[in-house]
Amino acid sequence: MGNVTVNRKKWFINIKKILRLFIKRTEFVNLGEQVQPGGIVLSNHAGAMGPFAYELYSGLPLRFWGTYEMNSGFIEVYKYLTRIYYHEKKGWNIHLARLFCLIAAPLVNIYYKGLNLISTYRDLRFRKTLRTSVEVLKNGHNLVIFPEMSEKGYFDKLTGFHDGIILFFEYCLKENINAPVYIAYYRKKEKRCIIDHPIYIKDILKNKTT
Repeated sequence: MGNVTVNRKKWFINIKKILRLFIKRTEFVNLGEQVQPGGIVLSNHAGAMGPFAYELYSGLPLRFWGTYEMNSGFIEVYKYLTRIYYHEKKGWNIHLARLFCLIAAPLVNIYYKGLNLISTYRDLRFRKTLRTSVEVLKNGHNLVIFPEMSEKGYFDKLTGFHDGIILFFEYCLKENINAPVYIAYYRKKEKRCIIDHPIYIKDILKNKTT
C-alpha cells in the first residue's frame, strides 16, 4: 500500500519519514477486498503500536478516533499518559510514569497534534464526534477506531467493545450511510495486521453481530 495522508501537514509527514527508520514495517493482509473509500476499520489497540502501524504503513486515507485528552494541551496530555495510560492501563509504577512522561509527553503531544485526531468524549460532546465522523465518511476517507475496553489493559483477546461504537452505527444509518465495517486484528509480535471481509452497518445492527 502507498502512503496516503488526510489533512496531515508537511512537518508531520517529515516526522513520519523519520519514524519509519525506527519502527519496523507492518504487513497488512486483506482476507477479502481491500478497504474501500468511506469504510470503517475496527481494530485492537496493542498499546501504542496499533495506531503507529496504521498511520505509517496502511496507506489508507484515514482519520482516527482518540480520547479528547490527547487533543488537548501539554498538561492534559501529561496527566492522561501518566495516570491513565501508563499507570492504570499498562500497570507502571505511578512515580516511574510521572518521571518518564516528563520526556514522553512533549513528544507525544507534538505527534498527536499532527495526527489530526477526531476527539471522543464521555458526555454529550460525543455528538460532535459523530458529526465529524460522518463528514469523514462522506468525503470518502476511512475511519480507524480502537473500540476495545482497555480500562484493565490491552489484551491479545479482546474483552469487548464500548457502547459508543453502536451509537455511531445508528447515527450513520440516520444519515443514510451504510458503510462497510472491517474488523482487523493487529499482531504485534509478527508486525502483521489481518483485515477481515467487510460487514455493512445495517447487517451488523440487524443481525446483532458480535
